[in-house]
Amino acid sequence: MSLTDRAIARIRRMIRDGELPPGSKLPPEQQLAAELGLSRNLMREAVKSLVVARVLEIRRGDGTYVTSLAPGLLLEGLGGAVELLQGDTVLELTEVRRLFEPAATALAATRITDEDLAEVERHLSAMREARADVELLTWHDAAFHRAVIHATRNETLATLLEHISGRTLRARVWRGQADADAAGRTITEHEAIYQALVARDPNLAQAAALMHINTTERWLRDHLTEGERIPAAPRRQPNRPRP
Repeated sequence: MSLTDRAIARIRRMIRDGELPPGSKLPPEQQLAAELGLSRNLMREAVKSLVVARVLEIRRGDGTYVTSLAPGLLLEGLGGAVELLQGDTVLELTEVRRLFEPAATALAATRITDEDLAEVERHLSAMREARADVELLTWHDAAFHRAVIHATRNETLATLLEHISGRTLRARVWRGQADADAAGRTITEHEAIYQALVARDPNLAQAAALMHINTTERWLRDHLTEGERIPAAPRRQPNRPRP
């Protein structure tokens, strides 16, 4: 480990051990450097790295604070990393989604509220109306799943799946452009997920979600050649769903 990495590790350990809880203010730079036996330059570099990682935040004129350490904040960089993955990794991401999303949909079925269901149904209706518009349909497809995962009330799970779906969203757009029958099958599969959620049946919800993801995965395995790139995500941004 470099000296900077060691400085980062020491600050992380202080946070992990509760010496610096979420929202707390760090001691002045000179004091903290002395306490940890580090130079001020090393301390400054360590703080910069932890700010980039969303572990610390600098409030101008006030000092440096530990962030909330919320999953949505700490995992923010995952989406950027996922977008840089190439070639067969799009299939690996679909496999990861297959492992997580059916279980998450089952959990949603046990926790979903009437308000959540209304949001899911809103995007399902929009998908039906956008059947001939691949980009719009796919956007509401992603929003449908986002609303389902939101119903789990599990921020860590929701954040992970959101970042994974950023890449698979492009795969679904590409599939819709290349496969004339994809829209109808996609809508039918989403209707099955919605009906399982209405019934509050976790086993049925998990099965419906798994079948839906398997359809996309099979298509990708048949059509995605090694090293082939997925086109860029659509630029169109309809009214975003409520968080």
